[in-house]
Amino acid sequence: MARRTKGKALDGEHEPTGEGYERIDLYDAKSIARISGHYGDILKQIGEDPKREGLQKTPERVAKALQYLTHGYDLDPAAILKGALFKENYSQMVLVKDIEVYSLCEHHMLPFFGKAHVAYIPNGCITGLSKIPRVVDAFARRLQVQERLTDQIRDCIQDTLKPMGVAVVLECAHLCMQMRGIQKQNSVTTTSAFTGIFLNDPRTREEFIKLIGARLH
Repeated sequence: MARRTKGKALDGEHEPTGEGYERIDLYDAKSIARISGHYGDILKQIGEDPKREGLQKTPERVAKALQYLTHGYDLDPAAILKGALFKENYSQMVLVKDIEVYSLCEHHMLPFFGKAHVAYIPNGCITGLSKIPRVVDAFARRLQVQERLTDQIRDCIQDTLKPMGVAVVLECAHLCMQMRGIQKQNSVTTTSAFTGIFLNDPRTREEFIKLIGARLH
């Protein structure tokens, strides 16, 4: 996946995939150099030798990984939705569930990950189905807290599509709880956010909750 960075010179890495195409990752070379320098200092501070064989390229690898994991800052989620808007009279629930979520907790910069379930009820306008997961990724690939991430997904879809209602549920495991701190390995955090008919009509909300728990495939 290419990193899209506005107004910056990018360097690319080319990697054959064996699947008939070549993967190209793009990075901002100046940012990578600056971030790499900081990580070299961090390795020294924790008692490591950044010059030893296994760590010589680690600062650069970490810098590139961090740039990729936060590439959501370069994306416009509303523009993603607007890129595939269609007039349609369909007025029943559209649900995209089990969307994989990978993000970084802004408090410790450790990963949290899980599933997002997103539904909306159109009001004369629909968007391409792939755009919903792209919106989730655009917000998730930033430093986040799960509560804000849930609201941002909801608000973007509501403000852009103007549907009769939006429902979002996130279920995530947080490594800041599992690897450090309280160290509860099986804890999962669930957050939800609703607008419109999902907020005001219990039957519609119950249908959404039932559908995200059902295994229909």
